[in-house]
Amino acid sequence: MRRGDRRPRDRGLYVEIRIAAPLERVWELTQDPDLHARWDARFSRITPTAVRENGAQEFTYELALGVHTIRGTGVSLGEKRAGAGQRTSALLFTTDDPLSPLGDGRGYWRYIPTETGIRFITGYDYEPGWGPIGRLLDPIITRPLVWWLTAWSFDRLRMWAEQGIVPERVGWWRGLFGGPRASPRNCLSSPPLRRGAHNRGASPSATDATSRGRDYVLDDAPRTLDELGDVDAIRRRESGAS
Repeated sequence: MRRGDRRPRDRGLYVEIRIAAPLERVWELTQDPDLHARWDARFSRITPTAVRENGAQEFTYELALGVHTIRGTGVSLGEKRAGAGQRTSALLFTTDDPLSPLGDGRGYWRYIPTETGIRFITGYDYEPGWGPIGRLLDPIITRPLVWWLTAWSFDRLRMWAEQGIVPERVGWWRGLFGGPRASPRNCLSSPPLRRGAHNRGASPSATDATSRGRDYVLDDAPRTLDELGDVDAIRRRESGAS
């Protein structure tokens, strides 16, 4: 591939976990905004705002950090008929918050039934926030941390779906004092065909986050992701609403 032909964003993140629970249960816990915000540490609140003609759900999101709350907007579209009993969900998100380490992003979830439960998968990518400093820090700090946080959240979801352990019992400090403990080690950082010796058990290094995301993570996104348009469309709709 010539240098000029290289795609500018081949850094997509991949997280996969096996959940021994019915598909409908995993779908409920991930598609309901209130339930989603309880297990996913990347959000403190998700508030639906509108439904498009194609069924896509527009929403606002918050991440409370104590001294500051990051706010943004997004749109998602779930699909129950993706073939072979699978389901998918596509997502776009954006924020104007200058303190957010993540800017515009896009991604998907896949729900793949197996004999023992569900393979729950995400692939996503984003533009770094914080300007030039953010672009410098992203591959060495932010992106591996985002992978770890996503994987930790996925295991918290697994515990809720399998054992009924509510996310509020699986906090950062509770595990240190004998409480239920979620672990990113239960997740994979690349698809099975690309799985390497170090895929299970730790967040990807800067090299992993770049090379393993190339040419297959977002290439495997469902067609519904294209139906959502782009983040500029979200901004235009917001401007029209205001």
